Amino acid sequence: MSKSQPSEQELLQTILQPLLVDFDYWFTRSKELLEREPIAFMSPSAQSELLARVDRAQQEVSVAKMLFNAVGGQAGIEPSQMVGWHQIVTECWHVSMQLRQSEQSKIEE
Repeated sequence: MSKSQPSEQELLQTILQPLLVDFDYWFTRSKELLEREPIAFMSPSAQSELLARVDRAQQEVSVAKMLFNAVGGQAGIEPSQMVGWHQIVTECWHVSMQLRQSEQSKIEE
């Protein structure tokens, strides 16, 4: 292996660790949004279900971060797991954008 090429462990620490931090950040923001108040364009059950999925995903990310740190960054995460987390974050971004648009529409009226 060339010295210019990072090791697998270095790649995991460079890419995976910040990604886990990002997931945790977005899940925290999403929980705050979903817990703050009822969202008019979502049914209470849909909002509650999304909040439950965000909470579960955040717990999974927390466990993944603990394991990653416990093994010194020598373990990865199943890509399918991260795809699921990304889908939840994307769904929350859409809810947030739609909420901002509806709030902006109210201001402009």
